[in-house]
Amino acid sequence: MDDDRVWSFEKSLWTCDAEHYRELVDEECLMVLPQPPFVLSGTQAIEAVASTPRWAEIEISDKRISRPQEGLIVIAYHAEASRDGETYEAHCTSTYRRLEHEVWRVVQHQQTPPLVTPAAKVSG
Repeated sequence: MDDDRVWSFEKSLWTCDAEHYRELVDEECLMVLPQPPFVLSGTQAIEAVASTPRWAEIEISDKRISRPQEGLIVIAYHAEASRDGETYEAHCTSTYRRLEHEVWRVVQHQQTPPLVTPAAKVSG
């Protein structure tokens, strides 16, 4: 899968409907998301994300792609998503494995929201 298709594939996971999501995520997928229960696997991971509202827009930056072996793609990026006035930001990774020619499935996904540091205390 070329780089443009990788990013198109990843964006579709954020914006397309639940059925599309179920088609592209492997039943053996492992996910780490920033809300309880945090670590999800298999159909639990698929259903947890498929049942949430889809994002209207997604901007992906700081894109990295690794192809450590034939049939395996690992990506890392920064995501900024929005829908109906709501926004979400996270640093993410996904791993895809090829099942057959031009057929890929997500086998790992992780989202880490940026750290929020408390404002410095000002002494008076």
